[in-house]
Amino acid sequence: MALRLVQIEADGVHGVALLVDAERVEPLADAPSLYALASDALADGFTLAQAVEQRRTGRHVPLETVRLLAPIEHPDPAHLYLTGTGLTHLGSAESRDKMHALAATEAGQTDSMRIFREGLEGGKPAPGMPGVQPEWFYKGDGSSVVPYGAPLQSPAFALDGGEEPEIAGIYLIDADGVPRRLGFTLANEFSDHITERHNYLWLAHSKLRPAALGAELLAGALPPDVRGMSRIYRQERVLWEKPFLTGEANMSHAIANLEHHHFKYAQFRRPGDVHVHFFGTATLSFTDQVRVEPGDVFDIRADAFLLPLRNPLARSAPSSVAPRPL
Repeated sequence: MALRLVQIEADGVHGVALLVDAERVEPLADAPSLYALASDALADGFTLAQAVEQRRTGRHVPLETVRLLAPIEHPDPAHLYLTGTGLTHLGSAESRDKMHALAATEAGQTDSMRIFREGLEGGKPAPGMPGVQPEWFYKGDGSSVVPYGAPLQSPAFALDGGEEPEIAGIYLIDADGVPRRLGFTLANEFSDHITERHNYLWLAHSKLRPAALGAELLAGALPPDVRGMSRIYRQERVLWEKPFLTGEANMSHAIANLEHHHFKYAQFRRPGDVHVHFFGTATLSFTDQVRVEPGDVFDIRADAFLLPLRNPLARSAPSSVAPRPL
């Protein structure tokens, strides 16, 4: 049976609960947060599943009576990293290529297509061996995490705020500097695709945005074939919808290879830090010429998860960022 965990707030108290089904949770004892629960498991030499079993209460409460939080946070948000990889899915290069066609090389290939093809050839090496490195990007820290139901804030200067339905891995670095994967969550990576399309060198700018994480943490292995549906609602009507595929069977890279090329950097193995790493997608409404507006609602669902991820789009007010002399 899959181990599914959620962070909840009930009567003003935060905690961790087992997700029994799509309608019930079982609050755990002595588990104020997933970070605390996982840290205790490491200190005691237990697996996450063993730590959960020790704290079970057998008390089921309706999901509607609690507030769902993001699946992970760090006591100091600056020690939570949001990062990701792109061009990792079969079909992802086609979506990206449409945006970058004007930057094609003399050989008739964009850099996006070249990276994707390198992934096809070397992204799934033999176990224990590193493969070709993927595209990599930084999104922000723990202050950029958006939970289920909360608005995804597009900056006032943004040209677009589009969804990216995908799965992210969640990791805690142990005392020896070893990344420990806690599990996987459904995610909306959320990017500015117009900025990215203008010039591929602006990819870094387009990714510095908040990201929504589904409430549900799926511990253990991710199914190799995950199928989902991404929808956008405008005034309660479906504006756009499209199925998406993920999981290693639908990827040009092995998850282990993506993890290797992220955690090979020593600064990403600092004990106590949390990492949320996005594995990429092949499905974007932007490639179908959809332009989202504030008030539109992103709805992402996948068969590996019991709970959906829904967030409305909002736009932040302009702010002054001009430095002043001290």
